[in-house]
Amino acid sequence: MAAGRIGGQARKLGLIDQVVVNLVSEVLGSGRPFFATGALAEPQLLENPTTIVPGDRVTHLV
Repeated sequence: MAAGRIGGQARKLGLIDQVVVNLVSEVLGSGRPFFATGALAEPQLLENPTTIVPGDRVTHLV
């Protein structure tokens, strides 16, 4: 599942067990909110990454 509108809807329904973030040092265009569903009623707190995989110009966090 990708971030954005579908990911935000799945989060609101409690269907997400794991979040994978791919950190890239560049932003192309204007960017997009990770959970594009508007303001959250409460902050979404994520646990510390369980896996960190460094790559060439990208870091993957699970």
